[in-house]
Amino acid sequence: LGVFEQDVPSEVCLQFPALYQQGPKNLFFDWTRIVGWMGNGVYASVVIFGLNIGIFHVQSFCSNGQTADMDAMGTAMFTCIIWAVNVQIALTMSHFTWIQHALIWGSIFTWYIFLALFGMLPPKISGNIFHMLVETLAPAPIFWLTSLLVIAATTLPYFAHISLQRSLNPLDHHIIQEMKHFRIDVQDERMWTRERSKAREKTKIGFTARVDAKIRQLRGKLQRKHSILSVMSGVSASSSSDTTSTTHHS
Repeated sequence: LGVFEQDVPSEVCLQFPALYQQGPKNLFFDWTRIVGWMGNGVYASVVIFGLNIGIFHVQSFCSNGQTADMDAMGTAMFTCIIWAVNVQIALTMSHFTWIQHALIWGSIFTWYIFLALFGMLPPKISGNIFHMLVETLAPAPIFWLTSLLVIAATTLPYFAHISLQRSLNPLDHHIIQEMKHFRIDVQDERMWTRERSKAREKTKIGFTARVDAKIRQLRGKLQRKHSILSVMSGVSASSSSDTTSTTHHS
């Protein structure tokens, strides 16, 4: 998924060199983003554990009134983990082909296939997972409803975050994505050309930016000093001329 991901097409990157500044500016690997992802993981863990415990612990799991044991509850939790991880990956992706769909949704589908096939093995091999999906989890509506509830609870906060970011504080590639989506590059060529020219303005970051700013500062001081000296020279020359003229008349 990391290899095939692209936030904007490669030809657009060449037209908008400012996009390459996002990496050196550390926009995607700063401590705010790292702590945010850690917090998102903790929140998802608490939701998955809390909802499964809260739902399965107090209600009958099977039609005969039997409650879920630790094996059924653990398998349901792991199912929710796989769903939550892959759905959030899908929200993170910007570029979808059949490869991305196969990897994301195929991962979820493969889990159910594995659980069913592994549960068909003899109890000596499958252990407590013997017929877990076919006989215990799949026939129980509460298993599927809990999975949907957990997916929504773990995904909606992150979905709200990325929506607010795109609306209130979009990054450069977010803007380019919307321009391409609404075909502004075709319908409003003047705007597209103007944004391209802005993106080609020379920018510097880090140490080179500080050096460049210092040079500009010193250059500005020298120019102001030169201007003051020029004015003073002009005033002196004017005064000398007036003095000479007065002496001549006298």
